[in-house]
Amino acid sequence: MNEIQNPILPGFNPDPSIVRVGEDYYIATSTFEWYPGVQIHQSRDLANWRLATRPLTRATQLDMRGDPDSGGIWAPCLTHADGLFWLIYTDVKRRDGAWKDSHNYLVTAPAIEGPWSDPVYLNSSGFDPSLFHDEDGRKWLVNMIWDHRQQGGDKFGGIVCQEYSVAEKRLVGEVRNIYRGTDHKLTEGPHLYRRDGYYWLLTAEGGTGYEHAVTMARARDLFGPYETDPEKHLLTSKDAPEAYLQRAGHADIVETQTGEYYLVHLCSRPLDATRGAAPGRVVGIHEEDARRSPLGRETAIQKLVWEPGEFPRLAHGGCVPAPTAPAPDLPAHPFASGTGHTEFMPGALPPEFQWLRTPDSARLFSLDARPGALRLFGREAPGSHFEHALIARRQTDIAYAAETEIDYAPETYQQFAGLIVWYNGFKFHYLAVTAGNAGQRQLTVLSCPADWPMLRMEQPLATPIDLPATGVIRLGSDVDGMTLRFRYAVEGGDWIDLGIALDQSAISDEAGNGPGNNFTGAFIGMAAHDTSGRGLHADFLQFHYEPR
Repeated sequence: MNEIQNPILPGFNPDPSIVRVGEDYYIATSTFEWYPGVQIHQSRDLANWRLATRPLTRATQLDMRGDPDSGGIWAPCLTHADGLFWLIYTDVKRRDGAWKDSHNYLVTAPAIEGPWSDPVYLNSSGFDPSLFHDEDGRKWLVNMIWDHRQQGGDKFGGIVCQEYSVAEKRLVGEVRNIYRGTDHKLTEGPHLYRRDGYYWLLTAEGGTGYEHAVTMARARDLFGPYETDPEKHLLTSKDAPEAYLQRAGHADIVETQTGEYYLVHLCSRPLDATRGAAPGRVVGIHEEDARRSPLGRETAIQKLVWEPGEFPRLAHGGCVPAPTAPAPDLPAHPFASGTGHTEFMPGALPPEFQWLRTPDSARLFSLDARPGALRLFGREAPGSHFEHALIARRQTDIAYAAETEIDYAPETYQQFAGLIVWYNGFKFHYLAVTAGNAGQRQLTVLSCPADWPMLRMEQPLATPIDLPATGVIRLGSDVDGMTLRFRYAVEGGDWIDLGIALDQSAISDEAGNGPGNNFTGAFIGMAAHDTSGRGLHADFLQFHYEPR
């Protein structure tokens, strides 16, 4: 293995925090409103990764009911010290307007698989908290601080530092603002390191869009003053609009057991058809004035050169991220890859799937109610911030096909279930089985192509398609870059293309004009809705995802 192909964690996997424990490497990434909280991947060669765990699995650790779209878990930090894994995370309860309610917590575990402790509350002064274990054994929390008094978009008040007492399980002592960033502004995502007699402070700047960047500063004393890297940005794509990896920022550094240094960072891959467009937001789906990245913000890796006493530099030169990175001097360690085909069995949900917000999963689904089926209980409408029966996996490929089988007997048009392509409550395409005015079973398409604040629900089919009164219905989707096509088949029948093309680029961070930025990525999965309140269930007999 000579090179690592980027991104190393494709699909929605932003804000990476990396740690090495012996021969194992772990990356924690943000999950926002998706449950369970925080994704942790494992590798032994920095090229091949597997999903190891999602540690926030119970209500005492995380309850996101009511959290807004792109709220919830922001920017976790994973470290290891004193024989424990330490995981810091934020639960964002409000993210629009002048204020942000961002509550920061700490959990620990003796092993990556757990058991993970109940949380210790830390503070709510800002987001992107990070725990630094100093050489003398003391521990320090750093986070950006939110200053609601500031006008305009830059309410980022700098990076604050406060000691954490292990004995008292709380923050103690003075809160000090140690770094206010550069004129690129929006300073966040701090990580501290100790090396060569310096404290090195890595930050993200410029916002998480196309001006994103990584900036490093250093100081002899923990509390500063910090000297910013004379080159200013260690990593950015902001001046390279044609670079393969865009929005490069929010990074973390790891040293291998052989003394090499690597930087993991957030990035995105705009669709080729939108790559040359100017960054910006769009109101409608037909405007071509913005780059679009349905896979969301992903994680990539770059090799560093870090000479003693010098600021680190990208090994390939410059500051623009590369599509590949030189592999470390480690044996290749691939993991067994799945087939993409899921047969539902009693017990736990297959690891590639997640749901939204609530820790009370039994209210949404069951794998035990019917052998060989995932039963979803119809709950609130698409976009509900409380009980939303939607089970989905990440889109990890620019082109893919997905299929499922549904056994469902709706009685009213207020009951609908099927295959859904989802970003959030204002960005989705939904191939749904429902009922007509006379109670007959029908197939329809519901589409919300990135419109806000008015939910512009479209029904692209001229008329719903009548279905047999009973029997399993197969539902399929085919995505190729910007285009999504739905298909269906009745029991024993061939696939039928619906003859409509939907805008898959609308299922992306950049599409629409919703409140603030959007931070997740496209998902594909199964959903059941019952706005009558009767809770009618739908049974899904299998799910298949295949890259094309």
